[in-house]
Amino acid sequence: MTIIVHHLNDSRSQRILWLLEELGLPYAITLYARDAVTRFAPPELKQVHPLGKAPVLEIDGAVLQESGAIVQHLCERFGEDRFLPPAGSADALRNLQLLHYAEGSAMTPLLLHIYVGLLGAAGAPLHPRIASEIANHFDYLEAELRPSGHFVGDDWTGADVMLSFPAELAVQIGGAGRWPKLEAFVARIHARPAWQVALEKGGPYRLA
Repeated sequence: MTIIVHHLNDSRSQRILWLLEELGLPYAITLYARDAVTRFAPPELKQVHPLGKAPVLEIDGAVLQESGAIVQHLCERFGEDRFLPPAGSADALRNLQLLHYAEGSAMTPLLLHIYVGLLGAAGAPLHPRIASEIANHFDYLEAELRPSGHFVGDDWTGADVMLSFPAELAVQIGGAGRWPKLEAFVARIHARPAWQVALEKGGPYRLA
């Protein structure tokens, strides 16, 4: 089996490296660097993804795009008794919902926050609305974390992997103490040996 991750520094593809390490899968990395000024991905990524987005996973000759699809596939194929609740269970349905919520809903206001911020004063009228939506989503995630410290059941799942990036942004945007359960969730991830190995392999990551 051959796995290649097309990985963009300082991006959501960091969580794919983390999951691969957790699952103990061998993989190679093709690294792409953001433009130092614009922070955009380099044009070379369009050679593997028409939209020039990362992550892209090559696995046994197949090319898989979209973080949620990648995480779901890896968990289903290689998770065995880890990262995937029993099929047909209430936890399986919750995992599926939250796994896709991470990109389907949570990232919309976060991306607006990033891109509108680049407009400077011109984007100021949008800031209150964006900030309100971000707070709504992070309040929701704070409430959805279980007493176990996970989003589903008592152990790590694909939903935890996908929601690691929004949670990291919550810590960065909210500062210490605003969403304490999300802050603790991120701290637990960053303390895991698999995450630390993934960080070393993936290179600089501003949310570390």
